[in-house]
Order: sequence, then C-alpha cells, then structure tokens
Amino acid sequence: MTEPLPVDASGVTALPAPKVTLITKPGCHLCSLARDVIRRVSDEMSVPWEETSINDIDNPDPMMWEQLPVTLIDGEPHDYWRVSESRLRASIQAKMQAASQAG
Repeated sequence: MTEPLPVDASGVTALPAPKVTLITKPGCHLCSLARDVIRRVSDEMSVPWEETSINDIDNPDPMMWEQLPVTLIDGEPHDYWRVSESRLRASIQAKMQAASQAG
C-alpha cells in the first residue's frame, strides 16, 4: 500500500517537487556556471537541489568524468557540460505537471 501524499495547512495535497542534482569536480569552471543556473532556477521554482562531487560517488559511470558537470533530475540524466536555463526550467515544470496529474 502506498503512503498518502502530504497535505499542506490549507488542506491541499502537496506534491513532491523534483530534485535537481549537480555532479561536479573540484576546480571545474563549467561546474561554477552550472551551479549558478541551477541555484537560480531551483530557487525560482522552489525545488530542492544538491551538489555532489564525483569524487564522492562509488563507481561513477566512466563517461561521467568526461561530461562534468552533469545535471540530474530525480536521478535521471538531464544535461552535461553546460546547463540550459530554459531547458532546466521546462524539464522541472514537466515533472511537476506529471506529478500533479498522477496525484
């Protein structure tokens, strides 16, 4: 049996927001640019995001080393090298709409 979705103070079902993950490595210039885009979009859309160093991932995909920074949405690959602000926003919006239709 699935757990019921949380309800906010007004009684409206609160759908889980997609989670954005930025995978980086120390000294990566493109990672800094990606971080700025992800922070801005995530803050505007009120979605959580986290940053993880590839050095902290057990057995990362070897291709990931060549594609840093890598952006994931709900654990699924989204972008690599450069993050498109409009594409990130559209993908988050699509995930939120899909969750609202499923809920």
